[in-house]
Amino acid sequence: MLIKVYGTGCSRCMQTEETVREAVRICGLPATVEKVADLKEMMLLGVVSLPVVTIDGKVVVSGRVPTRDEMLSLLGEATGCTCPEGCGCTCGR
Repeated sequence: MLIKVYGTGCSRCMQTEETVREAVRICGLPATVEKVADLKEMMLLGVVSLPVVTIDGKVVVSGRVPTRDEMLSLLGEATGCTCPEGCGCTCGR
């Protein structure tokens, strides 16, 4: 799983990256989190408002900082997790 956080380095973008990394750590997912600050890459993606989060190329958050619980839910959706918490951990708790 490849998760990209697009942003220019503002406080909202840094908070988004921190939130994403925390959610991935909580879930224990084998995911790569990349920070993208390249404006050309952002333009190719068609982003209008930062920060942006993509999971495997799909934009899942745009123009705002996601909450930790929202990121856990998005990771669960992306992995098909059956955990009642929907965190993406695939533990089956």
